[in-house]
Amino acid sequence: MDVARNIHEYGDIQLDILTFDANGITAQEDFLANEEALEIRLSGAEPVITMRTPGHDRELAAGLMLSEGVVHSKSDFEVIDHLVGQPHVLQIVLKRFNTNKAERLERSSLSNSACGVCGKKKLNLESMQGLSPLVYSSQLSRQLLSSLPGVLHSHQKLFEQTGGLHAAALFDPSGKLLALREDVGRHNAVDKLNGWALLNDQLPLSDRIMLLSGRASFELIQKCVMARVPVVCAISAPSSYAVRLAREFGITLVGFLREGRFNIYSGSERILGPSYALPNKVDS
Repeated sequence: MDVARNIHEYGDIQLDILTFDANGITAQEDFLANEEALEIRLSGAEPVITMRTPGHDRELAAGLMLSEGVVHSKSDFEVIDHLVGQPHVLQIVLKRFNTNKAERLERSSLSNSACGVCGKKKLNLESMQGLSPLVYSSQLSRQLLSSLPGVLHSHQKLFEQTGGLHAAALFDPSGKLLALREDVGRHNAVDKLNGWALLNDQLPLSDRIMLLSGRASFELIQKCVMARVPVVCAISAPSSYAVRLAREFGITLVGFLREGRFNIYSGSERILGPSYALPNKVDS
């Protein structure tokens, strides 16, 4: 059987497969999430390679630079674009460059689509040094938070086709969807979203809510700290390190978010009021 490899509008790939069930073996079409390597070339540093779903590559690279503390605003870029005729190679030139920034990015090393910290030589904690805890003045509605997963799901075009994509979405305090990005990598989806904010002069995201389609890991919370996101909600569980980081930087962290229920791991006073405040520290 020939395999048909057709790349569709949203980056999914159509191919022929065999399905086995109680009725026997049948041939049918299936859609897979597209995964390709992106080489990011920052002038003056060794290239960084990440596996990603093609699309929004400039945002992905900009978000990665923000997460690693290499840039802080759109004005830091002189050039950020694909090389001509090379859709999987992106060139970045900074207006102000120093060796410390190059070393910081090189620590990113090779990252795969399953785990953004996999392959790194060390965690980049110094990028968060000196950052103050986040402040969010608005009181969050429990009903509003419960409604967000439904909005996310209704806008996940790639996931609907393939069932194999992570997503990150950004909402304003009224629950209005501002932007959504999908990728085979959880960390890539957040980088694309943060990169969108950076390249559109939306930083800091100090009055925004970010929703993650999966679990909340340390690295995803770190990315939210760098983009100054005060409220992070996840459809699945947070890790212990994610909770520690959220409490340290004053992030409201919600997990297992479903219609009508969720768990609050940090910053509960923004949802329930000051009498429900959780401790700042998590025992190691």
